[in-house]
Amino acid sequence: MTKRLILIRHAKSSWDNAFADDHERVLNPRGRAAATAIGNWLGTEGHVPQAILCSDAARTQETAERIISTLPAQPKLELTAMLYHAAPDTVIDLVRKAQTDTIAVIGHNPGIGMAADMLVDTRPLHHRFDDYPTCATTVIDFAIDDWQDMQKQGGDCVAFVVPRDLVGAGGDID
Repeated sequence: MTKRLILIRHAKSSWDNAFADDHERVLNPRGRAAATAIGNWLGTEGHVPQAILCSDAARTQETAERIISTLPAQPKLELTAMLYHAAPDTVIDLVRKAQTDTIAVIGHNPGIGMAADMLVDTRPLHHRFDDYPTCATTVIDFAIDDWQDMQKQGGDCVAFVVPRDLVGAGGDID
């Protein structure tokens, strides 16, 4: 059996108010476009999660809402404060409790990018994998029957994409 994990960093958020609470920051226009582009890509490529674990921060929730709105099937959305600036081991521990075959996690860097790096057996050759920019997305397959069996460096990197890949260098998103 195969389990599929999709790790997504939230889209670009607004810094209009430098004194605003970090947890409450929302997406800026470029971030909204990026989240929609990633959602469209996930649906087109057939990487549709059955469930999404999402940080409870405003920018991750808005990223999730925009992605979900483009998908052909609506995944169950579960918000958790544990993903707000979570360490990679926390991300991995939460995934190990999953009850579906395909799950997405929407979180923050550095934890989400570090989790992607820790879980793939071979890193993608993409030049942006190391810095895992906003809305970067990694699709990882595991040849396991149960998420409890997921091991570090045990996943096959099926795809890695950033929004700029989807709109080209002249686009309004990166």
